[in-house]
Amino acid sequence: MSHTVIITGASDGIGAAAAKILAYPGDTLVLVGRSAAKTAAIANELEADYFVADFTELSQVRTLAAQLLAKYPRIDVLVNNAGGIMAEREVTVDGFEKTFQVNHLAPFLLTNLLLGRLVEDRATVINTSSAANHFMARFDIDDLNAEKKYSHSAAYGNAKLANILFTKELQKRFGDHGVNAAAFHPGVVRSNFAAESTSRSRMVYWGLMRRFMLSPEQGADTLVWLATTVPGEDWTPGEYYAKRKVARTNKLAKDEAVAASLWDRSAAMVGLSGNEV
Repeated sequence: MSHTVIITGASDGIGAAAAKILAYPGDTLVLVGRSAAKTAAIANELEADYFVADFTELSQVRTLAAQLLAKYPRIDVLVNNAGGIMAEREVTVDGFEKTFQVNHLAPFLLTNLLLGRLVEDRATVINTSSAANHFMARFDIDDLNAEKKYSHSAAYGNAKLANILFTKELQKRFGDHGVNAAAFHPGVVRSNFAAESTSRSRMVYWGLMRRFMLSPEQGADTLVWLATTVPGEDWTPGEYYAKRKVARTNKLAKDEAVAASLWDRSAAMVGLSGNEV
């Protein structure tokens, strides 16, 4: 049976690398990127479908979800891979801190808008997180917009912790309905990550350390493994993985109350009722 696989952040880095590996004959591969030119180039190379969406505008996420639901009668794998790290604190047109919106709120909204289809098809949802959830996060459930205190590293770590909390809560709420969710750390990968940042992170990613980083193909390995193996047999839904193994997380990732609160607050922020099925 053919499968439909949707990958966001697919125009570069591990998203593009994973797309090239997952481009199986007979399957439907759907790429989502911010850059029309780059996304089209990868899609044309792979003979894949593609859509353009900028996650700094939630209206574009809603349009994307409507387009996906209209075109694809089934969705087998959704990879929420789009993300990035910013330098200065910025507020989007939706009124949210940019790092939090791009890395968490946008994929949260997209997943929820597709949730009925994901449940129907017993889909796998894969969220790209980072080890930054463990050593960068300074998570405050009462300051999700980083209005009290901001640093680019903490904002990124908080968003990557949010990815894991979202994964766990998604599994808790909809695992019995057929959804299988996982988060993963790709490693430190050579890509255009941090390209918009003027912070130390950009200096690391674009400086001398770049030669020691993983290739995008190496970084995509755990993503591809999660997408092509059997949840419940090859991996445990609701967990966070690195190098195909359950990995250590920030202690808050295990706090069920925090996960539930993040879900409810995120739903309110993006205008959802909480459970969209």
